[in-house]
Amino acid sequence: MQKIRNYNALTSHGDVESRKIVLDITEKTLQKLDASQRIKSIMHMDGSILHIGTKSWDLSKKRHVYLLGAGKACNHMAMAVDEILGDYLTKGIAIVKVAEEADIFHRTDVYVGGHPLPNEEGYHACQKILELVDQAGPDDLFLVVISGGSSALMSCPIDGITLDDEIQTTDVMLKSGANIYEINAIRRHISAMNGGMLAKRIQSVGAELIGFGISDAVGTPATSDIGIPYAAYASTPMGPDKTTLDDARKAIRDYNVADRLPKRVVDYLMNAGPECETPKAFPGNTYFLLNTLPDSCIYAKQIAEDMGIPAIILSSFLEGESKDAGSFFASIAREIQAYGNPLPAPCVILSSGEVTTQILDNSLITGHGGPSQELTASFALLATKTKGACMLSIDSEGTDGTTPVAGGITDSTSYAAAQKAGVDIHAALRGHACYEALEKIGDTVFTGNTGTNLCDFNILYIPKVENS
Repeated sequence: MQKIRNYNALTSHGDVESRKIVLDITEKTLQKLDASQRIKSIMHMDGSILHIGTKSWDLSKKRHVYLLGAGKACNHMAMAVDEILGDYLTKGIAIVKVAEEADIFHRTDVYVGGHPLPNEEGYHACQKILELVDQAGPDDLFLVVISGGSSALMSCPIDGITLDDEIQTTDVMLKSGANIYEINAIRRHISAMNGGMLAKRIQSVGAELIGFGISDAVGTPATSDIGIPYAAYASTPMGPDKTTLDDARKAIRDYNVADRLPKRVVDYLMNAGPECETPKAFPGNTYFLLNTLPDSCIYAKQIAEDMGIPAIILSSFLEGESKDAGSFFASIAREIQAYGNPLPAPCVILSSGEVTTQILDNSLITGHGGPSQELTASFALLATKTKGACMLSIDSEGTDGTTPVAGGITDSTSYAAAQKAGVDIHAALRGHACYEALEKIGDTVFTGNTGTNLCDFNILYIPKVENS
């Protein structure tokens, strides 16, 4: 199935040839990243023997086999495991961001959690998971599939903290300008699931855990052989946590949010003792890392070069304010066309990471949007100074911010098209309403669930222009 569902509409206007190149590379990259295919490439059943990469398990010796999952790519991950295990699967529980009609599960109950803000259904699903774990024992096996987004989707606050507290905490921190590590340091230390607390619960009943992960963390190295267990796996509900209580306290101080966070959350975090720290090691668990954040750029670079287009990876560590990143990419496009730096046109510039949007006052919000759409809207303002430059930015899992689209695509003609349509890009950026603005000019990218989640994927194409 094609990942970019509105491809034809996106190539019906603007710098069409540039758009086709950007979209074709993106489509092939998303296909290569699909978690279902990644799992099926290393996992299969041979009678009662479960083979995953270099390791095997005899499921006839297990009393029960359970599947648990959460994350933006959970749909495809859980479907693959559910299908492969067949009748050996006792029961599964998966918490997804978006349930799609094409999703097929046999023995797995699916719940639609909240993201970026937790919701009641996700909380209810977590209660079901904890009940399942608490009745398990040493002869049971848990297969856990986790991708980015699990912190919100798998929301289950500790005793003394309410779900509303956790929702408010998440909302405040997402708008504070804090990076995802800082946000997670707070969320994990008020959770009964996140920061390895689910793995700790499974360990406490003596059951075995096999984990499949997709890492969207900035700084995680690229994958190599995904069939070899990944000893350094960390974070998420099923792995050891790298954040600490001190990290949580520092984030509260650094972003001056103590007065905006729920009092119960601040009081708990500031006064919690060492016994409240998240777990730091699970040597008995087995983890397989399917994809990491740099993979998208690595695959895209190879795809572009196979098409005969020189490509460079500018950075897989891109963070900061989204609209500033958009202006930066437009300046790079101009530099390439004018002077051939850092490489001559035609070329592709790739980056990944997690840009953010700081919103200190909710009253400023006039619509909907997300960091990727703000990046491409901002790019459009300065891209007018180039010829044919085209920028795509998507949240690789398929939904950007509070919108149903993956992100946006703009080119050197987009700002003029916006003016002609009566769309004020500057006002859209100020009001964090880039979704409505880009929708009106036909520049939002719609994918639905992509089957992966590696944070932002950004691709810039600059054509060669004579006498530029």
